[in-house]
This record gives sequence, structure tokens and C-alpha cells, in this order.
Amino acid sequence: MPKRGIAQIFISIDGKTVLSEARKIKTKLITEIDNQNLSDQIKVFETGSISSINQGVIVGVYPTGEMYRNMTEQDIEEFIEERFIKGRPYEKLLISEKLQSEMDLVDIDLRKTQYFGRIVLTNCGRINPEDIEEYIGVNGYEALGIALKEKTPEEVIKIVKDSGLQGRGGAGFPTGLKWSFAAQEKESPKYVICNADEGEPGTFKDRLIMEGDPHKILEGMAICAYAIGANIGYIYIRGEYKLSIQRLQKAIKDAEKLGLLGQNIFDTDFDFEVKIKIGAGSYICGEETALLNSMEGFRGEPRLKPPFPAKSGFLSKPTNVNNVETLANIAPIILNGAEWFKKFGTESSPGTKVYTILGHVKRPGLIEVPMGFTLREIIYNYAGGMSSGEFKMAQIGGTAGDILSIEL
Repeated sequence: MPKRGIAQIFISIDGKTVLSEARKIKTKLITEIDNQNLSDQIKVFETGSISSINQGVIVGVYPTGEMYRNMTEQDIEEFIEERFIKGRPYEKLLISEKLQSEMDLVDIDLRKTQYFGRIVLTNCGRINPEDIEEYIGVNGYEALGIALKEKTPEEVIKIVKDSGLQGRGGAGFPTGLKWSFAAQEKESPKYVICNADEGEPGTFKDRLIMEGDPHKILEGMAICAYAIGANIGYIYIRGEYKLSIQRLQKAIKDAEKLGLLGQNIFDTDFDFEVKIKIGAGSYICGEETALLNSMEGFRGEPRLKPPFPAKSGFLSKPTNVNNVETLANIAPIILNGAEWFKKFGTESSPGTKVYTILGHVKRPGLIEVPMGFTLREIIYNYAGGMSSGEFKMAQIGGTAGDILSIEL
């Protein structure tokens, strides 16, 4: 988390930059800073994905906000000398984008009438995802404490209902309504499942959310569990997402040590444990009932509905299944209220949406924009427009989605 009065270097370490030896670069940065006797003036922090993709290892500097791409171990000495000894930008690797902070504002309608700060990705690129204290330092687990100490399960569900949050996994079903179905079931035990089986080719939004802010997922799951009366949760995640798995495992252990998961959370009678179930790479397991079959050891095939998972899900017990991005919205909604959430997006689709942008654009990567933004605005105002030639078509929603021409 950025602090005033000291220079801070944030190095982006995610599933892709690990392959570009990001951790060796981090070690070299620390070593060179020590060699220059600057360790009392500059601190190095690891964070999740920042900026666009396909730019190698990204290094950001607070408080100035500049970013540098394709950093290598060979660049470190020159980078430290130019940026911190001579006090000027390292032009060789400097990019035009700036680091986002919690106070950054993005123009919603491009006419300077409304403004918006990130909700799901607000911590990504700002905190060390492997340090629970940094998550707590940005109000992490405060929403869970509010839910357990100040709200009944029914009140929590009402807040989520009133927010208008819709499932971010593709179906767009009202989240609060879905929770209410599981809550009204009397049979126990009940289960909360996070669907992290992101199988569409070219998609990686859920992976970067988990890599950059794993505790936000756990907090959302715990709030859901309290609301529906569950005590066990599972994260069903693709086996290929190794760094996400590692960070989630560490986040679970750290939360348990501080009493934020496990028994008697926040000194209440609410218990909640989270387990990780690693998938075997089946595309169809992104569908919730196929996911449930896989969790039970069967072939990953969709079940006939009804019954729906809320009535008969995992092990034939009441189960709530939500996507990663959906759960990442829960803590902010509880913390800030339903009306706050409804300020963003449209009347029928409140909130924001995280999008993956790939293809012949200048800035491929991950963005978060209010619901209601057009594809044209996303491509030209966020992705920087076409990298070459003119726009011809875009495929939305993965391989099962639609193809849109410029006329549409």
C-alpha cells in the first residue's frame, strides 16, 4: 500500500510475468538499492497485474505514478541510477500510462459529468496480494465484520438484492435473489462455491483478480455463507492457474491465523472454512452443474434443471455458486451500501464490469468500466484503438459469443 514521504517501487508479479523472471528482477532491484545506500528512501513491493499485457515485467513508481515496461535484470542498475540518483524518468522503458491509485477518477461518459473509481480491481496493483495486513489496511474484512456484528442474514441478502448486482459469470442472474433461494432451504449442510474455472480462450479477468486481490474473494464468500447459512466453501479453480492457487492457499491460511476464517469469526458463533478444489481443465466445467459433477468425482457434464443448485447442489445439498468477479463485488457493496453501488452503471445493470481485451489494439489487457459502456468506447477510449489498420470485427463473450461487425 503506497505511503507518503518515501519512494515505492511496485513490481507486477502475475502468472505471466513469473515466466519472465519477475521475482529475479525484484531481488536485483532490492540488491541494487542496498548497494546504492538507498534502502531507507526506496522500498520494493510485490503486487498483482498492473497496466496492459504483453509488455513484459512492469515496474511502477509511487508517488509519481510512472510505469516502465519490459524490465530485465540488465536494466536495473541503469534504472536506479537514472530514476533515483539523477532524478529523471528512465526514458528507455517509460510508458505513457500512469499507475492507478484509490483516488484515481475515470470519466464515465467521456463528457466530464460523472466520475468513477474502480470497485473490483481497486486493490490490484496497489497492495501485495500475499500480505493480509495490506488487505486489512485498505478496509479488508471490515465488510465481513459489519455483516456479522451489525446485520442479520436477511439484511445482508436485502442489501445485495437492493444493489441490483447481477452475476458476472455470463448469465447475469440477480445475485441477491440467487442467495435468497439457498437461504430459504432448511436442509444442511449448505455450501458456497466460487466458480474460478475460467475456460474461454483469451479470457483471464478472474485469474488477475485472484492473483491481485485473493482476500476480496474469500471475504465475499464468507459474507455469502453467513447470509445463506453455510459453513463450508469451495473454490473450484483451473489447474493451470498455479499462481492463483498459491496465493489463495496462502490467503486462506493467513485469514485462519487471524480468526477471519475458521471458527467463531469476529468472536461470533459463525464458522466458515474454505477449501480449494483444482479442476482438470474441462471447458464445460465452467457451467455450474458440470462443475458440481466434477467436484463429486463424476464426469464434468451439465445436469438437468430443475432441481437447481440452491435446492440440490453439491452432494445434493443446498448450494450457492457464484463467479469470481461476482464475489469480488460483495464486500464493497456491504461496506458502502446498495445506493452507492447503484450510482455506477445503468438503471437496469448497476455496477461495473471487468473486461479482457485482446487482439489488434494498442493496449490489450484488463479494464474495469461501468456497465453500459459501448464496445466502441472500450476499444477506442481504453484499449487505445487499433494497433494497425481499421476495425473490422470483434468477438465478444469468448468462442461461444457473438461476432460484431463495425455496423453493429
